[in-house]
Amino acid sequence: MVAFGKKLKDRQIQEWQGYYINYKLMKKKVRQYAQQMEVGAQDRRHVLKEFSRMLDKQIEKIVLFLLEQQGLLASRIAKLGEQHEYLVHQQEISEISALREAYRAAGQDLLKLLFFVEVNAIGLRKILKKFDKRFHYKFTDYYVTTRANHPYSQLQQVFKHVGIWAVVGAISRNLADLQDRQGSYLSIYDQPSLPIQEPVIDSIKTAIDRLSRSTNFLNFLGQHALIVQEEELPSAVDDQVDDENYAFMSLLLNLVNTFLYMVNTYIIVPTADDYSTSLGAAPTVCGVVIGAMAVAQVFSSVYFSAWSNKSYFRPLIFSSIVLFFGNAMYALAFDLDSIAVLLIGRLLCGFGSARAVNRRYISDCVPLKIRMQASAGFVSASALGMACGPALAGLLQANFKIYRITFNANTLPGWVMALAWLVYLVWLWISFKEPIRQNEENDTAEEVNPGVGNGELESRLTERLLLTSEDKQQDEDDDDSEEASEESRKPASSIREAYRLLTPSVKVQLLIYFMLKYAMEILLSESSVVTTYYFSWSTSSVAIFLACLGITVLPVNIFVGSYVSNMFEDRQILLASEIMVCIGILSSFHIISPYSAPQYICSAFITFVFAEVLEGVNLALLSRVMSSRLARGTYNGGLLSTEAGTLARVIADVTITLAGYLGQSSLLNVTLLPSLIICCGSIVATLYTYNSLY
Repeated sequence: MVAFGKKLKDRQIQEWQGYYINYKLMKKKVRQYAQQMEVGAQDRRHVLKEFSRMLDKQIEKIVLFLLEQQGLLASRIAKLGEQHEYLVHQQEISEISALREAYRAAGQDLLKLLFFVEVNAIGLRKILKKFDKRFHYKFTDYYVTTRANHPYSQLQQVFKHVGIWAVVGAISRNLADLQDRQGSYLSIYDQPSLPIQEPVIDSIKTAIDRLSRSTNFLNFLGQHALIVQEEELPSAVDDQVDDENYAFMSLLLNLVNTFLYMVNTYIIVPTADDYSTSLGAAPTVCGVVIGAMAVAQVFSSVYFSAWSNKSYFRPLIFSSIVLFFGNAMYALAFDLDSIAVLLIGRLLCGFGSARAVNRRYISDCVPLKIRMQASAGFVSASALGMACGPALAGLLQANFKIYRITFNANTLPGWVMALAWLVYLVWLWISFKEPIRQNEENDTAEEVNPGVGNGELESRLTERLLLTSEDKQQDEDDDDSEEASEESRKPASSIREAYRLLTPSVKVQLLIYFMLKYAMEILLSESSVVTTYYFSWSTSSVAIFLACLGITVLPVNIFVGSYVSNMFEDRQILLASEIMVCIGILSSFHIISPYSAPQYICSAFITFVFAEVLEGVNLALLSRVMSSRLARGTYNGGLLSTEAGTLARVIADVTITLAGYLGQSSLLNVTLLPSLIICCGSIVATLYTYNSLY
């Protein structure tokens, strides 16, 4: 088995070692600067200038070597092109195979060059973060702003790999031309989707995607799941997940669980106000009814995340049982005439939220080669459930009794979901395959899952640092205790420790996530009350409206992931989306009478659509700026984002209920005001950390 956990230097190509960033030297310099500043031997301004000069020299060394290698590859491809033309002209078919091998060899050398760029890009990001952390100064903001946007920028060569695309295109085009096309002379430019059946091209594409953080539709959609991938060095091993631990049916069951839970969340939204009224409560109590599920989810996310360290099957079984009883109680509350039973039923549904398990199964058990597709499936299942929930509620308009049990528009959502969870429970019991967990005792000690993607790499890294005294001594010489702790990179063991790992950039991204979830929850949860009061909409009309909002999720993500994200930087899309959400909220206020349905519908679509765009970009940036220690373990980045979003939903639903005491005429403006304030605050915070979002 290939050894993991090698240091940055060990990943370098031997003959090119003199051209990599001298990461060890830069770390020593950071430590020396800190010591000198403590005793007053250096001032901050001098340190910043000297360190910037050192970085400039390191980057220049990298870039000049990169350009030299690109030139050599370009000359080599040009000569192969001349040979290609000669062979075609002379119709030397027998020599084509040798020419194809020559292009493949050039592709392998290009792959080495891409790995060279990637290792240096990782080293640069790490040293910038280390400097910021040590000196509590936004040096990265200053350095990236002054270097990346300069017309003579060398930093762009490393992070944007300017010029290397032409070499990639030349090799790809020529290999495609050499394939047997059965008389077809269409080029890759005429048919970009034309498959190039060359392993070296697939490897190059993978390397480029990893290097450029490619944002095609699947990647963009998959990032919504925030299955945090640790920034790791390029490796010859493409997939560290044991395929024996993966079962398609188990993955499918996790996705179905995600879908059903989202249906369960939103199926009651069109009827929650009517149900509350039928039990003697005010219509705005629907905020508490809807939010009760989110309140319980705040706690269930933690224990389900911890439980998934031991098993996936048992928490899914428990989730299904709890959701069955929760929905049954929700439906029975009508005949029991008890608002308390109604709320307890919704609380039980929240306690059955297994989204943390669904997310952990994908990140831990799905092979890397299909993990992005699985992540996209997770998000798609959520979006589909969000659209199907209200639509299904609109269809459940029957009214009859069986043995004194009432089945009507209010109770049928509960009974339908109880039946759905019962069927799912049987399917789960029969078909789910629990992944094999090897070296379970070692897992507990190290808090890392072996054989699971980045978990294995980290497990072996930790083991190596602990067992090899020579390496340990070397680390002690190179780093102080803070850096040694950072290099061990163990998962956070508590919420408090996870919070300490949050940088200002991460905190701002979590604030943005909180804001967009708050705005969306206000819009969705109060939609039934607002539209009934202003426009006298029926339950079916509200259901259709909410379903139309839900079905925009996938088309919007397809458009942004396939087109917009390829034309603009993520941070530009982030800021623009925040501004559009703010515009959507502003246009929702009831200022001019009469309040019209077109105004409400247009403002709702603006808010919802751009909040969806914002969510994808926000989570993509969050996974990029988040500490690698939050990539796994119980208190991972996914859990933190889930808690932020769930807390936003809870506060939004409570706001709706409290605002109801002021009367339905004031409900809309009173609930929109906090959304507007939080949105404006998030825009200011984004501008404050804008230059660190690269």
